[in-house]
Amino acid sequence: MTTSLPITRRGFVAGCGVALLGWRRPAPAHPTPRPGITAANVLPDSELVDAPEALPAFAAARRIPQVLDGIRCNCGCAALPGFYSLLSCYEASGMARICVICQGQARLADRLERAGKSLDEIRAATDARFG
Repeated sequence: MTTSLPITRRGFVAGCGVALLGWRRPAPAHPTPRPGITAANVLPDSELVDAPEALPAFAAARRIPQVLDGIRCNCGCAALPGFYSLLSCYEASGMARICVICQGQARLADRLERAGKSLDEIRAATDARFG
């Protein structure tokens, strides 16, 4: 005869938490870069005087807009109206001015693009680090 111990509510909740540790929701797909996209709408440095730490990321957005347009943002910007890609974070209201995730993704993409990595390799690296 075997006896089983009753599971307490605390034990059940803890067990569910442990079971979910290895589970991750699949990331949404990256956007397709739009043909002819430019950095024309990226905020200029003159609009970033209150956010000097964001200047390198905005410089990256101006240098590689076609790359950033093919990467999804991992901070939640996608829920904002008018959002298309990571490049969108550097336009209009400039969400990237205050978001370290947007800034980090652009700086990483810039560094990898300078190293000759493809868009798919850059996407994989941003997913691994920020996804």
